[in-house]
Amino acid sequence: MDQIIKHLFEMQDLKYRDFNAKLIPDTEKDRVIGVRTPDLRKYAKELIRDGTWELFLAKLPHSYHEENALHGYILGTIKTDYETLIGYLEKFLPYVDNWVVCDTISPKLFQKYHEEVYEKIKVWVKSDHPYTVRFGVVSLLQFFLDEEFHPDMLRLVADIHREEYYINMAIAWYFSFALIKQYESTIPMIESRTLQPWIQNKTIQKAVESYRISEERKDYLRTLKVKR
Repeated sequence: MDQIIKHLFEMQDLKYRDFNAKLIPDTEKDRVIGVRTPDLRKYAKELIRDGTWELFLAKLPHSYHEENALHGYILGTIKTDYETLIGYLEKFLPYVDNWVVCDTISPKLFQKYHEEVYEKIKVWVKSDHPYTVRFGVVSLLQFFLDEEFHPDMLRLVADIHREEYYINMAIAWYFSFALIKQYESTIPMIESRTLQPWIQNKTIQKAVESYRISEERKDYLRTLKVKR
């Protein structure tokens, strides 16, 4: 595994490291190497092709942010069975320590197992670990806002009451996309002001920034902001 770290440092961009470290204040700067996303994605594919990925995923915890991101990209790409993927995920999620790594995990295999994944999401969003909660919310956003959507999912997310910024931002992000893709089901919850005030206002802010919502709806959403 030292060879992987060595290769990550060979791809280091110090200016990018300084920029990237500011985006992930939860992670110490000396744990950030500074490897650009396209290079990490490409390297993840190389490790999958040469079979090194299994040994890499077994080595936890990792020392560097980029190792965690690489881990996330591999989980999103590997072709394996559902139970094996969930096993890898359950082992890795407790070590996810920032929103960037959390959002790199987007397993394509989820598209084939919506029912099973949704049952897992209902557990993840109740976790004590903040980035496991965020992963559950982001997975709902990515995989359950089209044909697989059900209004109960809105309540599942609305019932998350946490103080962590990166959880609440994910919730607002989720509801803004729900307004884009499932407006008729979502707008009653915004109208009732069920969400925490900060989440309500951030949801509306994100929604009105979207080109996929009509100007008429944007004007109406602005009237639903909560005065604080």
